Amino acid sequence: MRITVLTVPGCPNAPLAMERVTAALAGRTAEVERVEVHDQAQATAHGMNGSPTILLDGRDPFAPAGAVPSVSCRLYRDRDGTAAGAPSVAALRAALDDGANGPEAPAPGGCCATEKARDMAGRCATEKARDTAGRCATKEAFDVVGRAGRGRRAPAERGLRAVHQAVLRHFAATGTAPTAEALEPVAAPSGRTAGEVLAELAAEDFLTLDASGRIRAAYPFSAVPTRHRVALAGGVTVWSMCAIDALGIPAMLDTDVVISSADPVTGEPVTVTHRGGTTVWKPQSAVVFVGQRQGGGPAATACCDAVNFFTGDATARTWIAGHPGVPGHLVDQAQAEHIGSQTFGPLLAL
Repeated sequence: MRITVLTVPGCPNAPLAMERVTAALAGRTAEVERVEVHDQAQATAHGMNGSPTILLDGRDPFAPAGAVPSVSCRLYRDRDGTAAGAPSVAALRAALDDGANGPEAPAPGGCCATEKARDMAGRCATEKARDTAGRCATKEAFDVVGRAGRGRRAPAERGLRAVHQAVLRHFAATGTAPTAEALEPVAAPSGRTAGEVLAELAAEDFLTLDASGRIRAAYPFSAVPTRHRVALAGGVTVWSMCAIDALGIPAMLDTDVVISSADPVTGEPVTVTHRGGTTVWKPQSAVVFVGQRQGGGPAATACCDAVNFFTGDATARTWIAGHPGVPGHLVDQAQAEHIGSQTFGPLLAL
């Protein structure tokens, strides 16, 4: 394996990055080199997404969703939200292990399926939780829109969680996205503007913005109509980004909902009613396909239109056969509900 550490001249985090790469290798054989990048053209040519960038055989396993080449200073966020000037040794070891096992479907949004997904007994997590090649689906696949295992709960620092939760509550109360102006009082205690906080939330794939900086989606909600309509108990109707997002809304808001969707193949309705802690699916044969388009990017473009309800296995497999470039797997109703609850249930906790 070739490990390339890309830095700008004088980068203060370069020594830390080299130190952690060495520690992560722990005796493994690898060719390690450090390359200095002096301008934007070189950053683009080398694939440097900020300094330092660590490439494993030319690939940046830590690239955030929507990353663009840059000579700017780069920070890495660990699973607990802690920021550092280089990936942790544990994160580097995990990336090295992935590289040693060969390339898998890309997982910027946490949607991919790999052969490594087994429960503690070595069995598939669920009988229907198999990818399109018939293999067990990885745990990461059950973190459908969970930012590649990093979760959808924004960090508390720099106003991120406060603004993110305000956005989600506004969607739940009105069915629409708030404006940046409406979020200024929420962002102010952090010493930042709402626009600055929203931009960082978008860069980390907690939400998406349009070309004008307006909120287009804040998982699980969409500001524009989608295939998945969710009627909340209080009378508000919202749109969800995908099937799993819709199933996560009752857990996140602790409310009853009626989800109305349609099979992408036949157009037949699929309805999921969650009331009083009981969930009823119609038709009873309905399943969910969890897929991810090739090429990476935020979950909104990589996953959401490939995570749908189907009236049954037959139509789901028809869709799968017609989309060979979308790897993924089928999950049954109980597993789909669990994924949604696990992904979105914690988002509004203080």
